Amino acid sequence: MPRNKTPTYQEILAHFSQRDPVMHRAILDFGPFQLKRNRNYFIVLCKAIIAQQISNGAAKAITDRFIGLLDGCTPTPERVAALSAKTLGQAGLSRQKTAYLQDLSRHFLERRIRPHQLRHLENEVVIEQLTQVHGIGRWTAEMFLIFSLNRMDILPVRDLGLVLAVKSLYHMRSTPTPKKLRTLGKKWHPFETVATWYAWRTRDANIVAY
Repeated sequence: MPRNKTPTYQEILAHFSQRDPVMHRAILDFGPFQLKRNRNYFIVLCKAIIAQQISNGAAKAITDRFIGLLDGCTPTPERVAALSAKTLGQAGLSRQKTAYLQDLSRHFLERRIRPHQLRHLENEVVIEQLTQVHGIGRWTAEMFLIFSLNRMDILPVRDLGLVLAVKSLYHMRSTPTPKKLRTLGKKWHPFETVATWYAWRTRDANIVAY
């Protein structure tokens, strides 16, 4: 199966029933896989930057104010680049995240990021390109691979939500390390994204979207 082709619920159940009974039970509890895809790459990256190291609720509030700065218009590199740092700060963005959004806009405007090429690139190549932007690290690039490119084989081992969910689901005494998560991910492959999505649901019933 192509890695960006969303598997059916039956395919997911069949895969995890054989590979991981713990995750299989979680999948049965939450029902069909509903990964929301956003093809507006710039918006996804903006939202991922805003969401760094803050709660989902705080991220949504700041994102709403950020979009409000544009009078309800869709954020584009041109529109965001036209906003001053002071104006962006009015949305509740830190100086650091303001600088990150400005640098992201420049990368799009200067065509250092070419949106239409990204879907043809390997995961690690996409990550390498995106992490050239100030403020975009591996985690943010992984969120982009999940929510924009819908790659099914992404395992964000440093995502706090995933880490805590796995600890609870598998009744671990200590917080799982990236190495431990990668070992678990081998059982999930090639549906690491699917398992991550269900793990998130065990901590927050709301469907995560960017």
